[in-house]
Amino acid sequence: MPVKTLKSHLDKNKVKYVTIQHSVAYTAQETAQSAHVSGHEFAKTVMVKLDGRMAMAVLRGDDRVDLVLLRKVADADSAELAGEDEFRGLFPGVEVGAMPPFGNLWDQPVYVDEALAANDSIAFNAGTHSEIMRLAWQDYRRLVSPVVARLSADEPAAGG
Repeated sequence: MPVKTLKSHLDKNKVKYVTIQHSVAYTAQETAQSAHVSGHEFAKTVMVKLDGRMAMAVLRGDDRVDLVLLRKVADADSAELAGEDEFRGLFPGVEVGAMPPFGNLWDQPVYVDEALAANDSIAFNAGTHSEIMRLAWQDYRRLVSPVVARLSADEPAAGG
């Protein structure tokens, strides 16, 4: 989904948002720093497989997913990180690793960490490694209807 399509989706649903251009960055922490956004507000999308099916785990940029917690929340027998080769073709027009956390648009379940949900707004990659979007958390929640639960390990991830 190119950025234009995501913007169109937000406009159609009367969501106010801001786009921020920044220098190319690949990790969540680099992206947040480059765009001058707090790592706690920046949402990174982690692709996971729950019982072999793709899903999105969305966490603060400086957190890491706890697969045991995710497996329990999803009531799955297995939870594992997905490799880029497993999801590369699932998001046409989107750069690998820059997926916006709108799994509902690709018929994928979305699980959001409760720490990210505590923010008033959410910022995320908008389909490229050089543009992010920011919008109100309540608007994101209304459009995506994610499962919100504790998903992150106690220790922040090193390097994003």
